[in-house]
Amino acid sequence: MPEPKPDRILVINPNSTEAVTKGIDVAMDPLRINGGPVIECVTLKEGPPGIESQAHAEQVVGPIGAMVRKRDNDCSAFVIACYSDPGLHAARELTLKPVLGIAECGILTALTLGQRFGVISILRKSIPRHLRYVGQMGLNDRMAGDRAIGLGVVELSDEARTFSRMAEVAAELRDEDGADVLIMGCAGMARYRDRLQRHVGLPVVEPSQAAVSMAIGRARLAWG
Repeated sequence: MPEPKPDRILVINPNSTEAVTKGIDVAMDPLRINGGPVIECVTLKEGPPGIESQAHAEQVVGPIGAMVRKRDNDCSAFVIACYSDPGLHAARELTLKPVLGIAECGILTALTLGQRFGVISILRKSIPRHLRYVGQMGLNDRMAGDRAIGLGVVELSDEARTFSRMAEVAAELRDEDGADVLIMGCAGMARYRDRLQRHVGLPVVEPSQAAVSMAIGRARLAWG
């Protein structure tokens, strides 16, 4: 009899910036283990260069659903790798497989690492969207703050400038807002997690890693 195909987790980057997908893919390396699920990262070609507004988030709902339908037969779980979790609930209606959003998973993971979490956002206009989500989850009391670095998704490839701003904002969330765990509020920040965690001295959650970690458990335990 042929051997069964390994579980496959599809990580969907809803923006069209390949550099973001590559950064997410590198962040998955610690989760790629012998006998574990295959982790495949893909770029949504139809997406904008960055999900930087509510309009951008709503724009990609249809294409994300189309990709979930297309890959439903060969994937065990799906991860939507954007901190707005665009199309999360719509995608869950299209498949019996687990569909996980990185914002939801990142926040849930942070709750296990500290009492009050802070979010490092890309732009100030992202913050109201994040606050609405935290409110919907009923977690306002566990949130210390949400501060922006003032850089768009495409600008995150400037490593020196990005890390400098992330370090400044992380320190503000720690020292001024009282956060004892931080969440990176954009999948495009993935490459900076280890360095930032060492620099700031707090646990730093990279939400794509958090979501894929949960997806691995769901796939292995057949929780659906």
